[in-house]
Amino acid sequence: MKNQKIEKRAIDVIIDQYASFHQKPANRLINYICIPLIVFSVVGFVWSLPFPQLKFLGIYNTYLNWGSFLIAFSVYYYMRLSPILSYIMLLLLFALVYIIIQLQLAEKSGGFVLPQVCVFIFIMANIAQFIGYRIEGRKPTFSDEFKFMLIAPLWLLSLVLKRFGVKY
Repeated sequence: MKNQKIEKRAIDVIIDQYASFHQKPANRLINYICIPLIVFSVVGFVWSLPFPQLKFLGIYNTYLNWGSFLIAFSVYYYMRLSPILSYIMLLLLFALVYIIIQLQLAEKSGGFVLPQVCVFIFIMANIAQFIGYRIEGRKPTFSDEFKFMLIAPLWLLSLVLKRFGVKY
């Protein structure tokens, strides 16, 4: 058997790069909590941005908005990296959207204003992540931060799948 170099898949390279900034247990714990909060806050905020009402959609106008485009873009990106991870993320995002729609309904009957809640959660979760980077002693570059915002949920999901022995 010859010494062959096994080439890593793009998803493995990106997840490994993200994981390299999350080695210390305290930082990992912060990310286990903050990643879902950041995903929720970003999707919830973008979902609540005004979108033109299209009469032909009727009652389905609720589901076509800037948030649905963000989800479509994200899932397409995830699909190119790992179909299995993209399918699971799509299901998780559907559950997240259900919660967001319920919060919008609660807002109409006097509940919290969704965009304000999302901005608050986003700020608090990012402050916690900066604390995590401080604990780690290493912070990604500004350009990596944006890429990592898309990759972070896949990293977290990959950890769960690895724990159950599922190959992604």
